[in-house]
Amino acid sequence: MTQTTVYWVAFKTILTKEILRFARIWVQTVLPPAITMALYFVIFGKLIGAQIGDMDGFRYIDFIVPGLILMSVISNSYANVVASFYSSKFQHNIEELLIAPIPNFVILAGYVGGGVARGVVVGVVVTMVSMFFTDLSIHSYGVTLVVFVLTSVLFSTAGFINAVYANSFDDISIVPTFVLTPLTYLGGVFYSISLLPPFWQTASLANPVLYMVNAFRYGLLGVSDIAMWQAFAIIIGFVIALGAFAMWLLRHGVGIKS
Repeated sequence: MTQTTVYWVAFKTILTKEILRFARIWVQTVLPPAITMALYFVIFGKLIGAQIGDMDGFRYIDFIVPGLILMSVISNSYANVVASFYSSKFQHNIEELLIAPIPNFVILAGYVGGGVARGVVVGVVVTMVSMFFTDLSIHSYGVTLVVFVLTSVLFSTAGFINAVYANSFDDISIVPTFVLTPLTYLGGVFYSISLLPPFWQTASLANPVLYMVNAFRYGLLGVSDIAMWQAFAIIIGFVIALGAFAMWLLRHGVGIKS
């Protein structure tokens, strides 16, 4: 076999393992996010949203749907990789990959691909759930798809980095609890930053999730608080930066090699 074929087989093997890992326990990985988001649609969209009125010219439930879909993509992409890679470290399965004749980018791509797969599956399921509560329309298929995939890649890579540094199962929950959740809830999922005072509008621009949520909202509804070129520049910049950092960690064996 050629070197390219060997790399492809290795990537496909890791990716298949990651997909089967969350698919076998879909009741724990896919169903809970769908139920959680359905509750968000009922409580925030129907009950509270009916009292809020329109936002940026859309019903409140229509306005929050893009953010809720992306929120499920973010959390599940991240959770899949951080749990899977740390489990490989904990069970010492990672040594099998380290001694295999495959480059680090194949290992990273396999794990990130698994995170993207789970993020996409959960995102599609949540999107289907949202159709029971709103008439979902897509303003730009291209923007929607690109933001969907890039966000999954970004947070899958972030989950990989968290897993590399984690020394216990408690460590893999610290970042989602104290970093990821606040950034997501303050990322414009439930509101437009135009409603905030000038100082907090400016402060919100430091939150990378804001750019993803607004870009995805533009893809579905055609409205955004952020210019699209700026949103894509931030998203792509974070993907490249985190990807390069993850490769550096693998190359130096941080948290892996003793």
